[in-house]
Amino acid sequence: MTERNGAAEGDSAPGSGTEAQSDVGGGPGTESVADTNPESDTDPDPKSEPLSTAETSHDEGITTLAKQGGITFIGNVVKGAFGFAIVMLMTRFVSPSIYGLFVLATSVILFTQVFANLGLPLAIDYFVPQYLDAGEQGKATGVIVQVTAVVLVASSIVAVALAAGSRTIGDLFQEPSMQVALLYLSVTIPMLAIYRVVLTSAYSIKQLQYRVLMRDIVRPLVRFGVTAGLLLASLGLLALIIGYIVGLFVAITVGALAFVSRARARGLLTSDIELVPVRPLVTYSLPLAMTSVVFVLMGQVDYFVVGYFLDADDVGIYRVGYMLGSGLMIIFNSLSPVFKPLIAETKDDTELVERRFRVAARWIAGLTLPIAIVLSLGASSYLAVLYTPQYAEANLVVVLLCGAFLFNVTVGGPNGSLLQGMGYSRIVFANTLVLFGANFLVSMALVPVVGIEGAAIGSATALVLVGGLTLGEVYVIDGIQPFTRDFARVVGAGIPATIAGVPIVVVFESALLIVGLLPVVVVGVYLGSLVVTDAFTEEDARMLGEFSPALERWLPVG
Repeated sequence: MTERNGAAEGDSAPGSGTEAQSDVGGGPGTESVADTNPESDTDPDPKSEPLSTAETSHDEGITTLAKQGGITFIGNVVKGAFGFAIVMLMTRFVSPSIYGLFVLATSVILFTQVFANLGLPLAIDYFVPQYLDAGEQGKATGVIVQVTAVVLVASSIVAVALAAGSRTIGDLFQEPSMQVALLYLSVTIPMLAIYRVVLTSAYSIKQLQYRVLMRDIVRPLVRFGVTAGLLLASLGLLALIIGYIVGLFVAITVGALAFVSRARARGLLTSDIELVPVRPLVTYSLPLAMTSVVFVLMGQVDYFVVGYFLDADDVGIYRVGYMLGSGLMIIFNSLSPVFKPLIAETKDDTELVERRFRVAARWIAGLTLPIAIVLSLGASSYLAVLYTPQYAEANLVVVLLCGAFLFNVTVGGPNGSLLQGMGYSRIVFANTLVLFGANFLVSMALVPVVGIEGAAIGSATALVLVGGLTLGEVYVIDGIQPFTRDFARVVGAGIPATIAGVPIVVVFESALLIVGLLPVVVVGVYLGSLVVTDAFTEEDARMLGEFSPALERWLPVG
């Protein structure tokens, strides 16, 4: 379930099906970074063996990672805020059963849309950067045109098939209203396919501001406005569906116009189109397409299992808990989209790939850990304040998923993006099969016994298993692993931060007070621990310098 963080709001995880997975209720997604290190088992400490000025200051990839990661982080914050606002809106105007029904319907859409795009959009941000780097703009344009044409035809066929089978699906979940929801939402299948094409096209030229514009600002803003207006008009489920469709349509329109303007400047759309051989596109994309099928099914399997064994309101409560727990994916989702193209364009330079991997892994770990601590300690309070007290029963779901997501993105997550960027798509597919299998089997066994917590245990088990598996694969194939002394300092700073946060939850009874005070204490102690342990490096200072020279001068580097 790794990539389902946004499974209801309108996005999906990089590299699998995540750009669509956030279509259920708002939240972030995942990709990975990794790479190949020919060095021995010993991990050089960046402080004891610093990189030369020539090695670091001329790595434009680190600059790109910092700048574009900063852009996507801002976008993720905006999108996350709108995502939480939309879910807060829905949980206050409709019952958990109506919201749960909407989650189930959009989960079906997100699963079927994977068959519609055939995984081909993932070929765009793999092949286009390579063609552009070689000065072959015509072939880069050809890739985009060919992929767009194929996914548009395939997605239309899938949409018609889904509409025809909507009644059968509703009967399967014993929810007759699902037929109406699926009939309306089937139109979004070709829309989601084009949406993925536009997003990966932006990734391919490392213009993440277009992703921010269409995915993180326009789509949630329009969706929120339309949904709010229709809920005030007492349209219930129909308001959620129409808001979803309109938000997606406007986002595609704005994103496509923005990309076309930039693509012309890069010579992408002005050069003569050169159609490229189809076989390399399919060879690369097919394993990832199969991966996406399994991954999105895995991303939605908890909803399917909970909906099958329990009631629609349990689906809604579980979805809210899952969305809050996956909120810590915001950092990973900010860096992962630009990381895969950075790896793909320099995949033959093992030393450079390794350097980029280590920087990304440390930043993901350092920025994600305090979020995980805050959400885990204050789960009940955040659920009660952000939504309504009845959703507080998902607090254990939040705790379980925070721990699992933290392990997955800091230990195994970056490696997954590396595997894609280096072209190891078959390994990614095999990992996803393991992920789905573990999640499905554990959830099926536990949900009938312990309820929604069983689904959380299934997801957590799969995330930890695959995180460790991916970490081992990258090390075996290329000799790379992230465990340096600087990495340990970043992780170790979480211990005093957790100890400082516990009294806040124990002493204070007001949920509102806990929500406001807990992050201040945890983040403050965490930053203080980083300073005391001399955890900041020259690379950290350089990355901060991309945002503000003042921050670079302020950062205490040992």
